[in-house]
Amino acid sequence: MRPLEGLVVLEFCQFLAGPSAGLKLADLGARVIKIERPVKGEACRQLSIKDLFVDDSSLLFHTINRNKESFAADLKNPDDLVLIKKLIEKADIMTHNFRPGVMEKIGLDFENTLSINPQIIYGTITGYGNEGPWAKKPGQDLLLQSLSGLSWLSGRKSQGPVPFGLAVADLMCGNHFVQGILAALLKRAKTKKGVLVEVSLLESILDVQFEAITSFLNDGGQLPERGDIKGSAHAFLSAPYGVYQTQDGYLSLAMGDLLFIGKALGLDLNAFADKHLWFEKRDEIRTILSERIQTQTSDYWIEILQKEGIWCGKVFNYEELDNQPFVNELQLKQTVKNSEGETLVTTRSPIQLDGEILLSDKAAPKVGQDNLIIHKEFIR
Repeated sequence: MRPLEGLVVLEFCQFLAGPSAGLKLADLGARVIKIERPVKGEACRQLSIKDLFVDDSSLLFHTINRNKESFAADLKNPDDLVLIKKLIEKADIMTHNFRPGVMEKIGLDFENTLSINPQIIYGTITGYGNEGPWAKKPGQDLLLQSLSGLSWLSGRKSQGPVPFGLAVADLMCGNHFVQGILAALLKRAKTKKGVLVEVSLLESILDVQFEAITSFLNDGGQLPERGDIKGSAHAFLSAPYGVYQTQDGYLSLAMGDLLFIGKALGLDLNAFADKHLWFEKRDEIRTILSERIQTQTSDYWIEILQKEGIWCGKVFNYEELDNQPFVNELQLKQTVKNSEGETLVTTRSPIQLDGEILLSDKAAPKVGQDNLIIHKEFIR
């Protein structure tokens, strides 16, 4: 039995942050019912990655919404709103990421929802919080990466701001949302009262950067200083930290004693014996390391460096990663199946409980796929 089995979650969320939280709750055993507009469903169904679709919904939608049910309802329709309120009466948790004011207009804000279900856990995700001049601005991942300072931490100095290749603000906000909901479940068990859980993309993306921002706030306001050579990897760490090209690929070098690493590589780095120089002269040092590392293969260097206990590894692309034995040994992939028998390979929950890997073979639902079942069970 999974820990959240028996709990019913009504998910009014769209796109990525809220639905990614719902996915994690579903993997932990909760019954997650997506409330979607009829016919078209939630907007992410048409937001594609590389124009890839499965049964008329985007592959992106399928990656985030597996293991859920779909209940189609028009929140502007009074009759449908009555049905939604009946669902809320029997739900444990409801989540939404509408702009501030939207749920208030239809009478489903926290206070009104408590009158329907006094023990509901009510979770909201906003872009920038519920109040202030930014409250109604669009909370989109790239915009949050850009305004939060995050885009100045990756890439090389000469490149200017470089955003992440993932929706990191959305994904981290989803993680924080799950943490808040789990904490609220514990609080409700003690108080027997409903709990309001609020997170925002802005607060999440700032929390992700707590190390960098704390350094800025306590180091005289010094801005992050990225290296400016190929393979620079961290704005706050000294050489050798970075990625280096080899004869046949790339090698990553993590933290360690620079002089010891230099000796293992056959280099005399005594000119940099003062540890303060490892950061101040890191581009110069990385250039010296790079010229040496390019002369041999990745395997050659890994054998030498790992014998000395030096943290290093190959840099894989997805194809190379997929061919590693640990992918199958750890069951890092799973196959899900939709109502028509079509299959899709995806990742799984990273959590194991009592030695059990949390797998699920249920693909994302079609719009309103579960209306009849939910009507019979919850509404009648």
